[in-house]
Amino acid sequence: MALTDNPAATAPAVTAPTPRRNKPGKENRAAWWFLSPWLVGVVVFTIAPMAISLWLSFTRYDMLTSPEYVGADNYAELLGDPKVATALWNTAFFTVLHVPAQIVLALGLAGLVRKAGRAAGFFRTVLYLPVMTPPVALAAMFLLLLNGQTGAINDVLGWFGFTGPNWTTDPDWVKPGLVLMSLWTVGSTAVILLAALSRVPPELLEAAALDGAGPWRRFWHVTLPQISGTLYFVVLVNTIASLQVFTEAYVMFYGNAQTEAARDDSALFYVVYLFQQAFGSLRMGYASALAWVLFLVIAVITAVQVRVSRRLVHYEGEPR
Repeated sequence: MALTDNPAATAPAVTAPTPRRNKPGKENRAAWWFLSPWLVGVVVFTIAPMAISLWLSFTRYDMLTSPEYVGADNYAELLGDPKVATALWNTAFFTVLHVPAQIVLALGLAGLVRKAGRAAGFFRTVLYLPVMTPPVALAAMFLLLLNGQTGAINDVLGWFGFTGPNWTTDPDWVKPGLVLMSLWTVGSTAVILLAALSRVPPELLEAAALDGAGPWRRFWHVTLPQISGTLYFVVLVNTIASLQVFTEAYVMFYGNAQTEAARDDSALFYVVYLFQQAFGSLRMGYASALAWVLFLVIAVITAVQVRVSRRLVHYEGEPR
């Protein structure tokens, strides 16, 4: 047998091991296992309660006796209930005032914080801290601040020569007072808008300035289109939250002898009335019907906002 000078030539070829791949079925089962806690939570705590609530909306149920099927009687009753009309009006009034005020103030504060330079992190934290206030404590605090005789807000207005109204007892000022209180939590919206402002390309603003655009035109034609997606998000979230306002109004104006006698249903928001029917009168069927009407109202308003956003909202990477 002939010998070669290169021993490697006679060595057997070594091939790299083929990487082992999991079968698609095994990967799918693993994904479902990881998703199962969330799926169980959605079914048990969301889908099932919604289905039960929908069924109860067609019944007369007081939690003491078995539900009695009454068809669409609950829905027919709420259509003629004057309290429902009052609650819807109060909720719509609050929403129309609250959402624009929240967005404008949050956008202004976000712009100021962005100009703070190295101190922006500190001011961002200070801006968000009020959001951590529990709603019940917030309502109790503003019940004192908005007092028509001894409240600090009227005292401040007096320094400038204005006579403050009776925020908690005058029906004409109850809802504006609640809107004023709601601005305490503007920090959450401001932090979101601050993040959006930070992503606006500076070269676009510089190009607009070189073309002669002033600060207002740069804001209107450059900054707003760049943050329109974030603005749409905060408008949508704040609208849904405003339509479900409950805790602050209930703590301030229900269970308080002075304000309850004078408010004249001006603080009767939709969810407050729903709560009264469910746990005050034990009319769970009627309360369920009220809840589903609110769900449909929010769904319709959200659908309109989504439709409008297709024309007004610009996302990065999309053709203009």
